[in-house]
Amino acid sequence: MLKNYVVNIFKNIGIIGFFLLPYAILSQEPQIFTREDFDLRGDVKSCLVIADYGKEEFEFNREGLLTKNVTRYNEADYDITYYKYLEGQLLEKRDEIYREGQFDKQISIAHFYDVDTTNNKKISEKIISYTGDVLDIYEYNYNKAGNLIGIIRSNNKGLDETNIEYSSYKGESTITYLLNGVTLKSIRTSFKKNRKGIKNKIVLTKEFLEGLPNKALEEIYDSENKLISQKEFRYDESKQSFEAVKEVSYFYDATGMLSKEVSKVDKSVRSKEYIYQFDGEEAQNWVKQIIAPQNLFTTRSITYFQDELLKTEE
Repeated sequence: MLKNYVVNIFKNIGIIGFFLLPYAILSQEPQIFTREDFDLRGDVKSCLVIADYGKEEFEFNREGLLTKNVTRYNEADYDITYYKYLEGQLLEKRDEIYREGQFDKQISIAHFYDVDTTNNKKISEKIISYTGDVLDIYEYNYNKAGNLIGIIRSNNKGLDETNIEYSSYKGESTITYLLNGVTLKSIRTSFKKNRKGIKNKIVLTKEFLEGLPNKALEEIYDSENKLISQKEFRYDESKQSFEAVKEVSYFYDATGMLSKEVSKVDKSVRSKEYIYQFDGEEAQNWVKQIIAPQNLFTTRSITYFQDELLKTEE
């Protein structure tokens, strides 16, 4: 689930990085997706996205939580993910895979969650295949402040433990992930005023390979928490330092919509202009996005929940 369209949306709102982390970190915490994560405003019930790779369908409940996602590559090949909640807490997620029109239970899986708040919060996750095999069991532990501090993953290959440490120094806060005692990732957050005196948030994420520095990503957010720049680094072993390999700047219009993207790689500079058409509803969601000069199109068909009183009167 959550293919190209969602990747682009997450990038636009400053959520996605460029890391491809080990599975133990990718499932660092059960995630609950809402309408806002898909750049949707108002009381949206469903959204159909049509892009070059296929179609993406999203369905939400009245609380705005994602309940179903369908990714269609063609009429016969598609993936469906279902989400089940209780009082806003994720209880179940099912990933069902269909190929050539047939349900493939060999690669379809289900996630079951259990929350224990007796002392500090603890979430248990069991991942089971549709053939009945238990693939993984995760235990997520939190401190009194509600921060994730540990992940224990167990399966038939053994046990992995990820510890998450929090520290602060001179106004900077750092989160460090250690997999079986070896540093895997660190995230440092700091704040700095720009030339106009506006405080920007700077997030520097470093990824390590077998405990050694590998690559990094610096993200800068404005006072409205919009991503305004990303800089990617690779670690140069010969120089014993990180070297910048790509920089991307993001620009927004007066309404907060992404309007321009400029990327720099070495001496090469490329720009993208974003043009939108809106649905005319009160929420003002976009229904067509055009990227120039690449001439790429993404369209969305949006359905809203209707007020029950109006439905009764009709």
